[in-house]
Parts: sequence; structure tokens; C-alpha cells
Amino acid sequence: MDPIEVRDLDAARRYLVEGLWLQRAVKPTAATVRPSLEWAMEVASGGHPLPPVGFVADVGHIAFGADAEHRLKEALHVPGWPPALGRMYEDHVLGKLYADWTFERASDILRQYHGKDRTKGLAYVFNQIRSRAGIGGILLPPAVIRSLLGSNPDEVLASGWDGLMRDGPSELLVRLYEDLISAGRRMTEALVREDIEALADRSALGDMGQYVALRQIRQTTAKLLAQLPARPVRPLVGRKEVPTRVLDEDQYPVGGYTSISTKGSIESLLHSQLAYIEDAADEPDLFDLKYARDELFYYSRDENQFLRHRRAFVFVLFPDLVAARFKDAELPCQRIVMFQSLVLALVEKLTDWLSTDAIRFEVLFVQDGDKKPLAEEATLTELLLHEPIARGDGLVAHLPDRAAAVARLARLARQAQVHCLAAAAEPFEMDLENVVVSELVVNGPRPQVGEGDGVVAELEGEDAFDVWQETVLRVLQLWV
Repeated sequence: MDPIEVRDLDAARRYLVEGLWLQRAVKPTAATVRPSLEWAMEVASGGHPLPPVGFVADVGHIAFGADAEHRLKEALHVPGWPPALGRMYEDHVLGKLYADWTFERASDILRQYHGKDRTKGLAYVFNQIRSRAGIGGILLPPAVIRSLLGSNPDEVLASGWDGLMRDGPSELLVRLYEDLISAGRRMTEALVREDIEALADRSALGDMGQYVALRQIRQTTAKLLAQLPARPVRPLVGRKEVPTRVLDEDQYPVGGYTSISTKGSIESLLHSQLAYIEDAADEPDLFDLKYARDELFYYSRDENQFLRHRRAFVFVLFPDLVAARFKDAELPCQRIVMFQSLVLALVEKLTDWLSTDAIRFEVLFVQDGDKKPLAEEATLTELLLHEPIARGDGLVAHLPDRAAAVARLARLARQAQVHCLAAAAEPFEMDLENVVVSELVVNGPRPQVGEGDGVVAELEGEDAFDVWQETVLRVLQLWV
């Protein structure tokens, strides 16, 4: 349904005040008027079509959990409102939201927001649901909502009820609710994964250019991951391995005692052996003799051990990679976006496949003197990797030169098995003794892969995007 423009201020006011009585998640009261109008104001001020205010209020109350305490036990009888229409709205629209996992996850994130961010975040969720389901609405002057926000809430509700008693609901409201029910029937999931991730890293609240860039990276990542196997790939034959002095993250015996032996520590000594201790202090007692002859008995533990290996995956971006801010006709986005999607795809697959290891991800941006040519990409990467960074398992940093990057890799190699993917616009050499280095050259729509010795080759693929997918698979075969 196309948006309907309402220029008549009285008609717009009637649309709003009558809509306040049509919310079903929470009983309409004076306390619900202001938050409902604030949510509607945030939607309308962004230039988006405004569906019925009752629906906006229901989405907000369900998202923030207000319906759990003040849920309507019985449907409110609204004068002139078709009862069947209300039941279908509850079944096909509200029921869909209650059962939808994407909306539940988005609600969990919204409840962590505070102040004005809550309203902005809810407006984002609402607009994504509206555009995804094809829900219609009206375009009205935000000044009408602003005037209602300055009025007494009881008077606002009373004016809406008087209008419903006198004239019944407007034809526009009935038509929009019928359209809303049809959209609810068509809708599968309220949101997509990119919407939830935009809420999690708060890019949905920020600059529109940054939001679009992150969404494009995530969508491209999903396409790259779509063709990858679900299980860990087999290691590439003849891949480079390096000796490393890896310290185990943790190592301890598991299980109980399995037997009794004559070897062990004093902590595992059988209590019965203490009976051999005698009071005489001038000569060795039987306990001392048995100890010297290894005849004391000890509990023996199961020999199983839990080993957790430390592994670090480092991405090094050289400053000449700024030339990858170029859109090729063969690719759906810029080369630099393809590379960031490749990094995110590798992080997600490695996190999934190596969940039993202690893994760490670092993205290092090499500066060009005092300049940071890839500063915007670094900001986007911090948002993309906000979860490992928050856990302390991730890092995004700028380094002054290549020597600093090499020193950082050498430091990591003392405590972990390190794999490095270094990317630049021209071939280079970066061979380290205790680090597995993979080289990626991005000087065209099809990347080239090497082993850090300056010799690179293009992988096979029907088109440029297939080559990027093969590159992700090759790196995984070299690392896993």
C-alpha cells in the first residue's frame, strides 16, 4: 500500500488520537500516551510513513516488556471497531511479533539502551519491520504530534474516545489495519540478521554513511559464507607449518581416582597410611621406612587432560590498500569492501570451527608516516568485531610502520600459534620465522594469494566474486 499524504491538520489529529485507543498489548491510559506519541514522532520526523499509532505503541510496549505487567486480559471494546478485525490483528500481527526470534533478540538489545537512544533504536526496528513487510501508513506534519505531546494526556485520550463514540473509526484507520493484517500474514521474520547486528554495534543510531557501509559488508559476508562448507575443511597438502613454543591456556586432570599405586604426591596419600606413624621421635618409624622403600599407597588419577591451545589470527593492512576503494563492474561493491567482508567471513568461520581453542583476532593498520589512510576502514572494523573486542579476544590498532607490525607478530608468536594475512595493493615479502604468513594482493577485481615471498597467483573462478570465495576457502585451508 502506497503512503497516503494527509495535509488536513484536523484529519491528522483524528488519525492519531483514535489510533491511541487501538493498542492491544497494553491498556490505553494517560501514562501510555506520551511514550506512544514520542515513538510516532521519531518515525514521522524521519520522513517515513506512519502506520496507526496503536500498532506503533504495541511494538514499543512489547519490545520494552511493558506488556508483561500491564497486558490486557480482555480486549477493550472500542466503539464502532469491528471485533473480527481486532482478533485478526492480535493473531496475525501481534502473535507474529511474540513468536519471532529476530524481534525478541532486537528487543533484548533495545532494553540495554538508555535515554533518547531507546526511541531512536525502536524507530529503526519499526521502520525495518514496516519496509520488510510492506506495511502502509500516512505522511503527516510532525507538528501535529508535537502539539499533542504538549497537551494533557487525559484530554488527548478523551478527545479520541469522543470522536469514536460520535463518528466511529475513520475509514482510513480501518483500511490501514486491514492492510496491516495482510502484511502480517505475508511476513516471515520481522527482521534480518543485518538489522540485529546494526542494533548491537549501535550503527543503526549513527551516521547513515557508516550504517550503509556496515550493512553492505555484512550482506557481502553472508554471500561469501553461503558457499563455504559447514564443517572444518581439510588442511591444504604441503601447507607451511612452523615450530612454536605454544603455552597451553589451561591443563589439568579431569575425572576421579581410578586406581591405587605406590607413586604420588602427599595430597593423594591414602589416609590409612598415617597409621604407620609412631610417637617415638629418636628413630625412624614404620611410616618413614615405607616411604623410603616406596611402599606407601596413593590414589592414582585418570590420565586424561584438557588442553586448550592458544591461536592468534592477525590481519595486516598496508597503507597502499587505500587504492582498493574502487568499484569494479565485475563486483557488487568496492574492492576494500570485499576485503573487509573476507576478514569478517574468516573471523566467523574460525570462531565456529575452533570453538575449543583460545583464539584471538587482531587487525593491524600500518600507517603512512603520520597519516592514517585507512582510518575509516579501521572504525568500521572496530564495529564489526565489537564482540571479540568486548571479550578481550580482539584488537584493532594502528601501527607506525611495517617493522612495528613484524615486532607485534613476533611478540604474539611467543605465546600462541600465529597465522597472518597481510594485504596490500602490490606484491611484497614478509617472511617470519615463527609465523605462518599468507599474502593477499588486491590490485584488481580478482585478488591474488601468496605465501609472503612476493610470489602471488590468482585462484580459479568463473567470475570475480567466485575468486573471492575461493580465496576465503584457501586461507581457511592454510590456517585450520
